[in-house]
Amino acid sequence: MPTDCISFQSSGYFSKLMQDYLDQKPELKPLYNNFPSLENFEKQIAEKSANFDHNNRTALVATLQKQYQNIEASDLTKQNISLLALENTFTITTGHQLNLFSGPLYFLYKIISTINLTKELKSKYPSHNFVPVYWMATEDHDFEEINYFNFKGKKIRWNAESTGPVGRLSTEGLEELFEVYSLELGSSTNANALKKLFKDAYLKHENLADATRYLANALFASYGLVIIDADDADLKRAFVPYVKEELENQTSFKEVQKSIEELSAYTVQVNPREINLFYIEDKLRERIIFENDKYLVNNTKISFSKDEIFKLLESNPEKFSPNVIMRPLYQEIILPNLCYIGGGGEIAYWLELKAFFEAVNITFPILLVRNSVLLATEKQVKKADNLNLTWKDLFSKSESLVNEITHKLSPFPIDLTPQKEALEKQFAYLFELAEKTDKSFSGAVKAQEVKQKKGLENLEKRLLKAQKRKLADQLERVTDLQCELFPNNSLQERQANFSEFYLEKGEQLIPLLIQKLKPLEHNFDIIII
Repeated sequence: MPTDCISFQSSGYFSKLMQDYLDQKPELKPLYNNFPSLENFEKQIAEKSANFDHNNRTALVATLQKQYQNIEASDLTKQNISLLALENTFTITTGHQLNLFSGPLYFLYKIISTINLTKELKSKYPSHNFVPVYWMATEDHDFEEINYFNFKGKKIRWNAESTGPVGRLSTEGLEELFEVYSLELGSSTNANALKKLFKDAYLKHENLADATRYLANALFASYGLVIIDADDADLKRAFVPYVKEELENQTSFKEVQKSIEELSAYTVQVNPREINLFYIEDKLRERIIFENDKYLVNNTKISFSKDEIFKLLESNPEKFSPNVIMRPLYQEIILPNLCYIGGGGEIAYWLELKAFFEAVNITFPILLVRNSVLLATEKQVKKADNLNLTWKDLFSKSESLVNEITHKLSPFPIDLTPQKEALEKQFAYLFELAEKTDKSFSGAVKAQEVKQKKGLENLEKRLLKAQKRKLADQLERVTDLQCELFPNNSLQERQANFSEFYLEKGEQLIPLLIQKLKPLEHNFDIIII
């Protein structure tokens, strides 16, 4: 069976909005800047270079060097950080939450898409430098979304409490979880490597931001990945004018609402608030609300007059945190960024933001849907071949696949269409007769037609059900294989953790993915491991 890829659009796992974006439907063109193609990056480079405040590079480089002080960075990563001081250096950025032990597999795919795109761009535009950046979502506060990962169908959960920014959360107490995970891993060479990685990341670092930085660096340092924690006072100084604009004029709310109207044919990913900022302290991240000429911090007694909040903004910009609407703007202000790489849901909310970016005169980045991957073993491929299944079959919804295979395996047709057509001909004759006699006869004919059609439909359903019982063994093998590849009727990349596959492939896993994935091809890749 073919083992390369299927298109995003035909995979059945992308929203109508993402399919239309990938198909470059003209009605969506006002909502993005340049579409992600190698050629379009020339225009993006020119736009970003002309519109970016290159003075922000100094604080960016200094902050990154400070954040890397206690970490063993590769020479390539150090070089990339230094290159960010130059006006011909640009970034390609992806972002992700601080999921425990990286969370679902697509964490890897986001970063690999980013790394591989910088390589393609350097080859195409050698006079420029391109740096892959992973933006850690350290200011998020939804701990329940990130406090676990799945390993071979089991949930490894961190039972702790967190109310403030998750990046500042202490890693104290993770020893017990490490012991549970260690027992699941076993004692192979690759298992011991995973144990060391987890231990070094989470048991030797004081907070979740430092632990996640260590983990991502351990996995990707050799590829020059630069990891940024934007929860930083020096970086936020460049953001101050835009925070002031948000507090004073609520520009994001007004502009995003207009874009949402243009997206009325689709499901809206996020809705803006009137003020899209949080106030943060160590164990606090709450919305800022404007009421009765006062700026209030939701669920607290903290309040500010206009003068007080602007004074605080100037003296302590780190106390202001962007929400999902404002974070992309913050990113594009402090990074010389050309492209944001994210999943379908992320790209969907970025499509709400272009008008806002234009209103505050910041260049809108290229939006690229990250690589998606299905990892399959040789054994699973052999099973699929023996069952005469294609990858398109396996990507089908479970019920549809079972029905299709039942039809295919049945020694006789389950489709009663010929009988339905014969029935329609019979009733066409009866309706002709009805027109020549009393109206009550027409009513009787119509009622009988509905009854007999319904009867045939019921017989067809019962015939399908009977064949499913007869073919139960073959169908069970089909559904078992699909469940292996699509756990919980979901994408593998959203369920499984990378460690499950590292256990088998070890250090070969990431180089294999780096080699196979092509970020600008917009395909769902099937990779045999």
